[in-house]
Amino acid sequence: MVGTFRNEPVLDFTVVENRKKMEDALAYVQTQFNREYPLRINGEDVKTGKLLKSYNPARKDQVVGSFHKAGKKEIDLAMSAALKAFEEWKYFDPEERSILLLKAANIMRRRRFELNAWMVYETSKNWVEADADTAEAIDFLDFYGREMLRLSERQPLTDTEGEFNKLIYIPLGVGAVIPPWNFPNAILVGMTSASIVTGNAVLLKPSSDAPCTGYCLMEIMEEAGIPKGVLNFVPGSGSEIGDYIVQHPKTRFIAFTGSMEVGLRINRLAAEPSEGQIWIKRVVAEMGGKDGIVVDSEADIEAAATGTVAAAFGFQGQKCSACSRVIVDESIYDEFCNLIVEKTNELTIGDVSDPENYMGAVINKASFDSIFKYIEIGKKE
Repeated sequence: MVGTFRNEPVLDFTVVENRKKMEDALAYVQTQFNREYPLRINGEDVKTGKLLKSYNPARKDQVVGSFHKAGKKEIDLAMSAALKAFEEWKYFDPEERSILLLKAANIMRRRRFELNAWMVYETSKNWVEADADTAEAIDFLDFYGREMLRLSERQPLTDTEGEFNKLIYIPLGVGAVIPPWNFPNAILVGMTSASIVTGNAVLLKPSSDAPCTGYCLMEIMEEAGIPKGVLNFVPGSGSEIGDYIVQHPKTRFIAFTGSMEVGLRINRLAAEPSEGQIWIKRVVAEMGGKDGIVVDSEADIEAAATGTVAAAFGFQGQKCSACSRVIVDESIYDEFCNLIVEKTNELTIGDVSDPENYMGAVINKASFDSIFKYIEIGKKE
């Protein structure tokens, strides 16, 4: 028995022990800066000599990690390994696949502070946001592991006289998982683990802005006992290998989280059959959001203002769930706006390796330039 699913509690960093462990993890991760990371294909290291560098957004002189970049040759190699592994993995007992994820969840708990530290340095997530990201990743492993057991049982069907009907779920094949940089642990783990536990093999192409946690997941899955070739780590430039992975005739499905522009492009490319393709590809795409908050005259204005500021500025507003506009009842408009200004002025800004800072740097210069462009538009309007 695997027990009932429970959400992983987030850590309280006012607790001295938690604070000390986080400080130690940050110090450890600093010792790993500028390390070279290979591709992982069929359980083996593959080096291409072409490096993709991941930088600390708060200190652009700090190289968090240097990753060997996959090209088309390496994607073909990974696809061959994944196809071979899939032919065995799809027949593994669902309970074995479930246990793999539950083991991975426990390993992630053990490495929790380290994973948090990687995100602090690689994406400028503050301590609390980083830990929530890791807690959600653990939840995905725990939940999907248990859900696989439910899905593997006989599914309900309407009996029809004279017929024998049976409903079962079958693995699809090799999928491409393309996660975002803004939830580099949670969403990456969620899409990858769901694909794996249901009997599929995966080519994991992490975001070029945040590949470190992808490599950590590779290590965790290998420690948990994943067979060679079921998960292959292939970082690289989206412009160089993104379309190639999506259009590969052996790619069975694509799980993507990111911008609407890229998501629509993936959907369009996947819809066109490639030479040698024998199935219709499936695309799961989670794209950007445009989120509003409505505050009426009967609302708790203090709570509404607190929630709005958190929604707008948490992780520098770099979420599809970030609040981008507020619709406020005219009768409380001035009071609400004053509270928003007051609470926004209280936010602490700086390098989030210091737990006193709430907001850190945005992920890269393109984001920085885009934000300032909209600030100028706002001033004119």
